[in-house]
Amino acid sequence: MSLTHLQFLESEAIYVLRETAAQFQKPALLFSGGKDSIVMAWLARKAFYPAKLPFPLLHIDTGHNFPEAMDYRDAFVKDVGAQLVVGSVQKSIDEGRVVEERGPTASRNKLQTVTLLDTIEEHEFDACLGGGRRDEEKARAKERFFSHRDEFGQWDPKNQRPELWNIFNGRKHFGEHFRVFPLSNWTEMDVWQYLRQEKIPLPSLYFSHQRRIIDRNGQLLDAETGFVQLAEDEKNQVEERTVRFRTVGDATCTGAVESTAVTLDEVIAEVAAARQTERGTRADDKRSETAMEDRKKEGYF
Repeated sequence: MSLTHLQFLESEAIYVLRETAAQFQKPALLFSGGKDSIVMAWLARKAFYPAKLPFPLLHIDTGHNFPEAMDYRDAFVKDVGAQLVVGSVQKSIDEGRVVEERGPTASRNKLQTVTLLDTIEEHEFDACLGGGRRDEEKARAKERFFSHRDEFGQWDPKNQRPELWNIFNGRKHFGEHFRVFPLSNWTEMDVWQYLRQEKIPLPSLYFSHQRRIIDRNGQLLDAETGFVQLAEDEKNQVEERTVRFRTVGDATCTGAVESTAVTLDEVIAEVAAARQTERGTRADDKRSETAMEDRKKEGYF
């Protein structure tokens, strides 16, 4: 019997997860409470059931996270009985490892790179599983399943190893590590359909709700948590809107979309009709034409 599209993607991702556990001594799974990391952790549960996850969940905490995502993260970790490792951007700032941005467009998103690399070095992780997908953004499309990073944590898109017939090469020199992307061949629609198929619970942020919003150059940014710094002329422009989030990250750069979708079926119908990619709601990707690729070369997710 032939596999369905989702069954094939599930099988492929589970194979990559098991290969990661087999080839690396100390991997970790990047987990933010966002939908892609949720699907990846769910697949990992399937891959190693009935045993517990053979690697910890790693969250790089900017300190500007949506409370709903953090509540979900903690509940999920408790439910699966996983170990949670947290790298703190605030700690990196306090120790002088990074300098916090100032002004209305300030974000800690880029600062995560240093915190991530420091956390990888501190815990001696030799591979980090990420939820990146090739349809998200043009820089993501250049990744392999096993994405090599040099001893400085840097990524060279022109020096990636071939992956023929699902043969993955995890060989590395001392100090180097890998990022592994089990969801590489998934699309946003695949993720939503898999969430529906598996009946996986999600943070409430992904569904329509009322939220105080500031419209900044077409980006609907959160004005409820207090993390987004408002310019003087913006303080009287905050308004209550009915929105949801297609992607969840640092609140200072994660844009919402106006939506009335309160169920997965409604979200899927909305995504099918959308003319903007989910990363199109991310303010950090609009800083330059190569913003994502530049960050990835430095060691970003």
